[in-house]
Amino acid sequence: MMAKEKNNEEKVRPKGRIVLTVLLILALLSGGFAIYNLFLLRNMGNLVKYFYFAIGLIIGLYILLFFKVKVRLKRRKKGKEKKEKKDRGLIICFVLYIIFTAALGGAIAFVYGFVGSFNKEYVTYSSSLVTLSSNESKTIEDVDDYRIGILSDKNSVEGYIIPQEVIKKYKLKDNNDIVEYDNYTEMMADLYAKEIDALFITTSYHSIFSSIDAYENIDNETKKIFTQEKKMKKVVTSKRETSSKGKNIKEPFTILLMGVDSTEEGLTKNTVANGDSLVLITFNPKTLNATMISIPRDSYVPIACWSGKPENKITHAAAYGTDCMMSTIEEYFDIKIDYYAKINFKGLVKLVDAMGGIDVEVPKDLCTDNSNREGEVCISQGYQHLNGEQALVLSRNRKQLAAGDLDRGRNQQLVIQAMVNKVRTIKSASKFMKILDTISNNFDTNFTANQILSFYSIAEDILNNNLAKDDADLVNIQQLYLQGTGQMIYDERARMVLWNYVPNKDSRKDVVNAMKTNLGLLEYEDKKTFSFSINDEYEKQIVGYGPYNSNYTYKLVPNFVGYSEAVARSIASRNGIKVVFSGSGGTVVSQSAPVNKRVDKLNGSVTLTLSGSSKSNTTTESSKDTSKNNNNNNNNKDKGTSSDETKKDNKKDDEKDDEKDDIGSDDKTTSSDETKKDEKSSNGGNN
Repeated sequence: MMAKEKNNEEKVRPKGRIVLTVLLILALLSGGFAIYNLFLLRNMGNLVKYFYFAIGLIIGLYILLFFKVKVRLKRRKKGKEKKEKKDRGLIICFVLYIIFTAALGGAIAFVYGFVGSFNKEYVTYSSSLVTLSSNESKTIEDVDDYRIGILSDKNSVEGYIIPQEVIKKYKLKDNNDIVEYDNYTEMMADLYAKEIDALFITTSYHSIFSSIDAYENIDNETKKIFTQEKKMKKVVTSKRETSSKGKNIKEPFTILLMGVDSTEEGLTKNTVANGDSLVLITFNPKTLNATMISIPRDSYVPIACWSGKPENKITHAAAYGTDCMMSTIEEYFDIKIDYYAKINFKGLVKLVDAMGGIDVEVPKDLCTDNSNREGEVCISQGYQHLNGEQALVLSRNRKQLAAGDLDRGRNQQLVIQAMVNKVRTIKSASKFMKILDTISNNFDTNFTANQILSFYSIAEDILNNNLAKDDADLVNIQQLYLQGTGQMIYDERARMVLWNYVPNKDSRKDVVNAMKTNLGLLEYEDKKTFSFSINDEYEKQIVGYGPYNSNYTYKLVPNFVGYSEAVARSIASRNGIKVVFSGSGGTVVSQSAPVNKRVDKLNGSVTLTLSGSSKSNTTTESSKDTSKNNNNNNNNKDKGTSSDETKKDNKKDDEKDDEKDDIGSDDKTTSSDETKKDEKSSNGGNN
């Protein structure tokens, strides 16, 4: 009997050693998994101290359990057995340890991966074959003997890569003529002029053109007869949209926020065609100071990705990708953009709701349609608690604002500030996860997961700073403003006159200096004195708002039609334009250069055709601008300026020899109050 029990014990011992060995291996693996994931959180400031303590505890348990098992196994070999309950206790300890470390590592891996999803790895691009609504074609199979426009940029997914795949698949080259263009604008103009029969363009093309008067009904005037999507990695199509590397989040940085106005939720599809909302922020983690400027979408600036970098509306750069938009802003403001973030306006609604609403001082009563472009949502003037849809009204409305897009930009800054302040009230873990989930779906950025997690240490500093008191903003945000003047300028690509916002050079200089100062690139100049009245309410200074003594506008080609040769000569001379007359006698019936074309863009002389029968040509070459003309600039104040008004202004110019010419000059022209009036009249009518 004793021999039988001994044999059974000997059989149990190997099994016990195997179980303990397996548990030890699992413990080492789960512990290593936890340590690896804890290492991913190494940039999270003071919180890392607790993690390091956890790591030390884990390593200590490794050593303790390892030697415990080793001693236990040796004792078994020597025949020294302990009680069974101690064996079970050791096994339970191993199991609990494995569960704990595996759960810890898994939780960190989930959070890290979740945060990493903010940076979308893949983007779905969509390109459509578009024709005029009057075209009889209904499908791509109907396309025959067409002139089809595509972009010549081989890096454009929607303008070239997808179209080439479609052309090859459906053999469109066999019976059609493929015409390459440098830009979408000229291509669309040719479609409307019936110079081409169809074009390939981003499926969301309506967002590019609907803000232009001539294309306000583009949804009804055009139709899509074919659409193809293509899912691609951002790294393949963009250098700027991929992860930002080499930047320490603890150093001052810049971030460009881009609002995407879409009725669809999420940012899985390409949204580069939306450039309506642009907010450039600089942040200094050392001082917890930030600057914020809303860039007017009609700002007339050089477009970095266009050949020759011609000036145009900055919103048009967005149609050519995030790279183009970021490079354009960088070059204009002479500042490097470290990060970008796109947020869907529809996602903004859910984000504000997830926060429990925000508190904002609403400047005036406003109404607009909801996030689904249906119904109407209104907000009232005064300090208000806004839900998501109401916050969207404040962020998106511009048609009811005196300065249009400029006032909208300031309102967007109010919403951003309110959301930053709301962070202090979020103490619920479930609410925090709901916010993260909303951001994940409606947010895209080039921040890496490590960089995002590094914000924990910054958040700690903010919350511990005296700015985190109930009566103060979490972050000291300095508002910046790009002053400018509205001008109607002939667009060479669109072949029409468009309203543009020409920035004031002095305002731009002040804005750039403020951003560079906050980034530590320029030394801060402390103002020794300032004036104030105890009877007046203090208003926070807005850098770049002015007043400035100069307006910066362009010298433009006037409308010569209807004037006699003598009057036309006088107008041309005052504007520094070289003209050639065709015919003699009568009045000017046509001119070779379009009205409101920039004079500095003229190539040679302008031919003016007279109504007389003689074919002899005479030439008048302007001398240097010795006389000035203020009234010609009035042609550029309002979006609806007509040619008759231009003629009246030119007649006044001809009658007044002592007037000054400021079209295109940098001379002092209007007071700051007059400038504001010009902006209000111009922006108020802007789409």
